[in-house]
Amino acid sequence: MRRILQLAILSALAVTISSAAPAAKIKNKASHQIAENADGGTAVLWQNPVDISSRNLFYGPGGKEHEPHGTFTFVEEDLDGTNPKIVVRDQDGVKWTVKLGGEARPETAASRLTWAVGYFANEDYFLPDLRVANMPPHLHRGQKLIAPDGSLHDVRLKRHLEHEKKAGTWSWGENRFQGTRELNGLRVMMALINNWDLTDENNAVYAGAQVRESEGTDNIYMTSDLGSTFGLGRLTWPMRKARGNLQTYSHSKFISKIRPEDVDFRVPTRPAFFFLATPREFFSKLQLRWIGKHVPRADAKWMGELLAQLSADQIRDAFRAAGYSPEEVEGFTRVVQDRTAELEDL
Repeated sequence: MRRILQLAILSALAVTISSAAPAAKIKNKASHQIAENADGGTAVLWQNPVDISSRNLFYGPGGKEHEPHGTFTFVEEDLDGTNPKIVVRDQDGVKWTVKLGGEARPETAASRLTWAVGYFANEDYFLPDLRVANMPPHLHRGQKLIAPDGSLHDVRLKRHLEHEKKAGTWSWGENRFQGTRELNGLRVMMALINNWDLTDENNAVYAGAQVRESEGTDNIYMTSDLGSTFGLGRLTWPMRKARGNLQTYSHSKFISKIRPEDVDFRVPTRPAFFFLATPREFFSKLQLRWIGKHVPRADAKWMGELLAQLSADQIRDAFRAAGYSPEEVEGFTRVVQDRTAELEDL
């Protein structure tokens, strides 16, 4: 019986891998950072980070002036995604989405590193303690993470910007930037931070944003959920190994194969077989493996050259902002620097 089960699993894997393979065949186009929208506007994935060496990775894209402060009041529960979230409003009327649980720290650090090299990121901030007034007596998710007095611990706050509106999502396999250096660079960044949850629903398009190099407003393409990062690099159990775990991150493999023209990254890789108990999730994650395969070496090296402009202190600041201990900050920083060197050597 065990042998039959093993054969069934292998057959299912073969079918899934073969069905996912065509998605990996992406032609390389001329590099560009802005693609025209059908409505005459522009779609923007990346903008040239001319100030990499001076970017403040402790405060991130929102800067110190946008960091959360004052009192907060409960607005509603956000049931999107898999992690518990609530929406709050601060004393100045600004709305924030508060994410609870194990993704708060890694998402805060990941948002700063991707932003540092020119990609767009939400204005995320980590708070070790947050008190929210008017909390309901019961939430659908995350109730055990909230103290009786309405206080929350180790949370990520994402600022809602008035001039931006989420217009939808975008697909890794079909988008305006296929084959460009900028999209390939984003694939490299996802491997560098060990982001294994690259489902399309985690990619957002924000309309009405103002981009520095552009006139008028644009549609910004962003990988907006970066919580499944800095861990083992795959969906595994227990979940503490899958995200924000220095031990598993530092022992995971980065580059798996180098060829004359392109390179394969280890992440994203298949989930642990434990998740065959939830086959829909297992196979949906398995189909993402192509994102880290056959990345042009020149584009991967380009991303390494951008990352190399960050100082060790800047990288440390990204992890300090996420509330990691001094030992963890040093460890994460060392891995990021080592991986950057691997990219530069391609």
